[in-house]
Amino acid sequence: MTEQAPYGLLAELETVKDKGLPPVHLWHPESVKDIDMLIQRDGSWLYMGSPITRQRLVRLFSTVLRKDGDEYFLVTPVEKNRIRVEDVPFQAVLLQSSGSGRSQRLTFTTDMAEQVVADERHPLRFEFDEETGEPSPYVMVRDGLEARLVRSVYYQLAELVEEKAISGENWLGLWSEGTFFKLQRA
Repeated sequence: MTEQAPYGLLAELETVKDKGLPPVHLWHPESVKDIDMLIQRDGSWLYMGSPITRQRLVRLFSTVLRKDGDEYFLVTPVEKNRIRVEDVPFQAVLLQSSGSGRSQRLTFTTDMAEQVVADERHPLRFEFDEETGEPSPYVMVRDGLEARLVRSVYYQLAELVEEKAISGENWLGLWSEGTFFKLQRA
């Protein structure tokens, strides 16, 4: 991995920092570099092994994050910087639910202050640890980038689980925006 200080990246970010989410899906720079940046499973961002403690900087980096295949990049119009992500880049740290049943709405807030409503475009998914059976719930935030629900949000979600018959089988799951997200067979 080629270590390169992200100073060029920082300069480019200054041009887009106050304009909402930049159109990273439209940017396809020829310059591709590896930088020693890691997003840990707990949501911590590290550069060259040291935590990035300035939350505004982390938030700025998160706005130019893109997933291509199984790899993650910080992208600007002039360069694409490959980074490592242990699990997924974001954490869902808050849950607000309104309504019930089919009309229930689940709104998640990420550690980057983005809000997302679980729906067909932003589905919930559940992975289960093969050894312990413990679930890890995720919600799609944007463009293939997911957030893992922190434990407190998962516990809130667990209180909202309902049972629904689907094709003759009973499933436990959650409603949001008229979509039923299957958790496991009842």
